[in-house]
Amino acid sequence: MTEPKANPEKGAQVYAADRAHVFHSWSAQAQIKPMTIAGAQGSYFWDYDGNTYLDFSCQLVFTNIGHQHPKVVKAIQEQAAVLTTIAPQHANDARNEAAKRIVELAGSKFNKVFFTAAGADAVENAIRMARLHTGKSKVLSTYRSYHGNTGASINATGDPRRFPNEFATGHVHFWGPYLYRSAFWASDEAQECKRALEHLEQTIIFEGPKTIAAIIIESVPGTAGVLTPPPGYLDGLRALCDKYEIMWIADEVMAGFGRTGKWFAYQHCNSLPDLIVFAKGITSGYVPLGGVVISEAIAKTFDDRVFPGGLTYSGHPLACATAVATVDAMKDEKMVENAAHIGETILGPGLRELAKKHKVIGDIRGNGVFWGIDMVTDRATREPLAPYGGTSPAMNELVAECKKNGLMPFNNFNRIHIAPPCNISEADARKGLEILDKSLAVVAKYYTGA
Repeated sequence: MTEPKANPEKGAQVYAADRAHVFHSWSAQAQIKPMTIAGAQGSYFWDYDGNTYLDFSCQLVFTNIGHQHPKVVKAIQEQAAVLTTIAPQHANDARNEAAKRIVELAGSKFNKVFFTAAGADAVENAIRMARLHTGKSKVLSTYRSYHGNTGASINATGDPRRFPNEFATGHVHFWGPYLYRSAFWASDEAQECKRALEHLEQTIIFEGPKTIAAIIIESVPGTAGVLTPPPGYLDGLRALCDKYEIMWIADEVMAGFGRTGKWFAYQHCNSLPDLIVFAKGITSGYVPLGGVVISEAIAKTFDDRVFPGGLTYSGHPLACATAVATVDAMKDEKMVENAAHIGETILGPGLRELAKKHKVIGDIRGNGVFWGIDMVTDRATREPLAPYGGTSPAMNELVAECKKNGLMPFNNFNRIHIAPPCNISEADARKGLEILDKSLAVVAKYYTGA
């Protein structure tokens, strides 16, 4: 790894320029103090003060191959020398190659990809395709979800970021499975699955099957808590979609491209969706790219009918060349297999051991390099360590302690999410758990239960 060198003067300049000119997302601008990042490599990044962080967040869960992978950086440089950009109405080799690789990973039902710039506009266009294909308008999605910050995608989102942005129409929310905080009074996974599917079917019936175009669901809800669905749930969702002629849109933006130990998280079930939305891991975030993988049946709808959607940067050759290099590197270096191995042998067992030691851990769940930790003040009542939609001094203290000890976690409300790169080493995975163990000690004082 490149040895980081402290340069606090430069850091101060970067910070001052940021505060003077940059408007940050999801923030009250006067209340934030962003880190100033000087560099990154592999599973680490560092600031201008020389502090190095083990990246257990993959930033916003997108650097699936780690930072500055040399093969992918080289591919970006080579593509820039050949064809940096071209309008989307023209064919280009990089886009063709990226599309081929993606449909090969998705399965035989899929042959075509519509490329977007990110996950939110992928969701937007997938919803549009489903509505036009079915001639129906409503879209169902879960309360515990995040699908992006454009018109339809933010309305499909369940979390509180939706509240000030509800301008799109035709969106209905339902409860997805989440055994630890079950909406169905379930006592085990089988019961949670059965009752969650019964609830979904009742929602479909009472909303009117002939009005519902699509159900969009994150194959593993990420920001909402890494809510791995119980066995049978996605297969049951497929059966309901078939029964009522509804399209299943699998949101794989966060869970896809190796994150759960499979290329796509829906591949943990036996069924295929009708549309797949992706972004983040397809390029490891090196160049922005998203898209929709389209089933043959939906693609045929637009053989002789104009699809009323497009983007200036759809299939951008620099981004698509990055996708090709990313997929190839993941295959060549068996990163998906490594993610599964790390989850099964290190992160899963290690997190369960931490739960035995630290009472503030209420629940552990996940697969591969995608894990969620529910933090509580009382295991009996399951009172969260921070309220829904907010934070707390306890969670702030825990995250600050992790950073102080050299670990960058992904946190949301009362949860810590563990999402290191798919190619993280065994040693670094263990190191991250050791830092988390040490950091959890500072919030033991907030535990009030027995």
